[in-house]
Amino acid sequence: MAVARSREVTTMNRKAIALVVVAGVALAGLVSVAFFPAGSIAAVVAVVDANYLGAALRLTVPIAFAALGGIFAEKSGVINIGLEGLLIIAAFVGIATTYTVGGGQAAVWIGFAAAVLASTLFALLFAVVTIEFKADQIIAGLAVWLIALGLGPFTARVIWGTVNSPSVPTLNDWTVPVLSEIPWVGPVLFDANPTVYMLLVAVPLSWYALNRTAFGYRVRASGENPRALDTAGVNVSLVRYKSVLISGVFSGIGGAGLALGQVGQFIGSGQTMVGGRGWIGITAYLFGNYNPIATFGASFLFAALDALQIRIQQIPGLDLPGSLVRIVPFVIVIVVLALIGKTRLPSAAGEHYDSDED
Repeated sequence: MAVARSREVTTMNRKAIALVVVAGVALAGLVSVAFFPAGSIAAVVAVVDANYLGAALRLTVPIAFAALGGIFAEKSGVINIGLEGLLIIAAFVGIATTYTVGGGQAAVWIGFAAAVLASTLFALLFAVVTIEFKADQIIAGLAVWLIALGLGPFTARVIWGTVNSPSVPTLNDWTVPVLSEIPWVGPVLFDANPTVYMLLVAVPLSWYALNRTAFGYRVRASGENPRALDTAGVNVSLVRYKSVLISGVFSGIGGAGLALGQVGQFIGSGQTMVGGRGWIGITAYLFGNYNPIATFGASFLFAALDALQIRIQQIPGLDLPGSLVRIVPFVIVIVVLALIGKTRLPSAAGEHYDSDED
């Protein structure tokens, strides 16, 4: 039974990948024919080079880390839709701490650690409210987002007099000698930001932790059948606390990676510099069916499309409205989700659990 189910899931994942490729190619072709002059299509294709792939991988960092965190929380039975808020808090605290400490790379890493800590503390607050006091998880997640959306820009205005911070140093790229010289692969994988390496390690480790460790089995049981887990003598609330805290740590790395690995500034105007990446992360892990590897692929897909629309707008001779180009990634995601269909949520996701011992 389990083997058959595993084969079914594998088949579904292969179909999902195929649909992603088909949808992306089809939509790209339609857009090219409809909007691009014949001589400009070659220019659009030419933007896909090693630098483009490297940029796409950097843009994947905040989305994928938020998504990985969401997987752990939701697999345990806690729906954490406050990932956007955790990214905002991490981005703000990282920049503010780096600005306050001053100096070089040491200050940046201190800011990075502070960002992860702040996100984790917010996740702990969310966990206490939803697990201990059994608040509605959706409402609590929205509260985390709204608090972060207001607190970050407000505190920025208090510190700097404006919602946007001054620029601060960012993390230096790590270059692997010799390997970084390999055409295409070298500049993408071996001459990258430290947060990219963290992501490439976190993805397989997350898959292994969820599928090959006792903790992973407990996380999945907590989200599928908490009563059985409790009967086996495992504290369900403790498993859920740990899972939500992991979501805070991952979101902290994602927010810090965005602020200190890429932008070097906190931008508090509008939806802040995070710009919906936490919500996209939720879409990514639903799209990936809670599989960390498939989720990384979904995150990279969206980031690659985002990087592509940025580069397309820089091609001379293309008179396209910027708003039209910017919606292309969102359209492709909607098309792919519509083709793939529903994702099965953990059976006890969003449900509170009361142990007989309480």
